[in-house]
Amino acid sequence: MNIIAIVGLGLVAAVLSIILRQYKQEFGFYIPLIAGAIILTAIIIAIRPALETVQNLMQAAGMNNIYGQTLLKGLAVCYLTQLAVDACKDAGETAIAGKLELSGKIAVVVLSLPLFNSLTELITRLISN
Repeated sequence: MNIIAIVGLGLVAAVLSIILRQYKQEFGFYIPLIAGAIILTAIIIAIRPALETVQNLMQAAGMNNIYGQTLLKGLAVCYLTQLAVDACKDAGETAIAGKLELSGKIAVVVLSLPLFNSLTELITRLISN
C-alpha cells in the first residue's frame, strides 16, 4: 500500500472540494465522496494479502472459520458505515448521519449473534461437564 499516494489523494481532494464549494456547492460534496470511495478501494486491495494470511493462520490453528469471517464482515460494516456517515455530514445531513451510525451498530450486533450463540453453547457444555 502506497500510503503517500493515498494521503496525497486525500489532500488534493480536500483542497479541490474547498475550492469548488465556492463556485458550485454540489461539487464540494461529490469530490470527497468519490475520493473516499477510491481510498477505500485502494485500502481493500492493499489489505487483501494480510487478510488471506490471517485466514491461513486461523485454519492452521484449527479455529472455526466463522470467527474470522464475522470479524471481517464487522470491520467492513464499520468502514462502510463510517464512509457513508462522513459523506452525510459533509452534505450537512447530520440527522441522516446519526441514523446511519445507529444502523451500522445494529448491523454489527446482528452479525455477532452467531458468535454469542456459539459462546453460550460452549459455556453451557463447560458447566454441564
